[in-house]
Amino acid sequence: MRLTSKGRYAIRAMLDLTVHSNGNPVRLQEISGRQNISLHYLEQLFRKLRNGQAVKSVRGPGGGYVLARSMDEITVKDVLDCVGENINPAKDILGSEAESANTTEYFLSKNYFQNLGVMMREYLETTSLGDLVRKSKEAEAERNTLGKTAATTTSATEIHASAIRNPIGEINQ
Repeated sequence: MRLTSKGRYAIRAMLDLTVHSNGNPVRLQEISGRQNISLHYLEQLFRKLRNGQAVKSVRGPGGGYVLARSMDEITVKDVLDCVGENINPAKDILGSEAESANTTEYFLSKNYFQNLGVMMREYLETTSLGDLVRKSKEAEAERNTLGKTAATTTSATEIHASAIRNPIGEINQ
């Protein structure tokens, strides 16, 4: 799986919308400025997000975009699917010339990557925008707490890195 800038930008933009919306429409120009993403590119992404029913557009003065559902009902996988990201690490294995090899190694690797795809899908399906926003707020609060109590020799970069080392949470095995 290779997550392209399209997927990364879509997630960032949706998180920005979630954080800054408060139920009110957010203009793409605002997201563009905060996230340093081209306005033209955001327009393309949000067209796909709207078609995928992740966001709604609001017209007129004070218009912009709002989430189509609550932040806890929109998963990372939903966003990636809307913008056309393929998260299947086994997509290149199926139908390839390796399939004609019909070897044990082919079948072992095929099964391995198919299982990896299932695990990735499950992880992305169980992580919502709300989960990420809450983790972000927790990391920010921790960073602020650490910043106030940290020794003078601890740099701000070290504090920030420790606060966001694992923004989504541990993976249970």
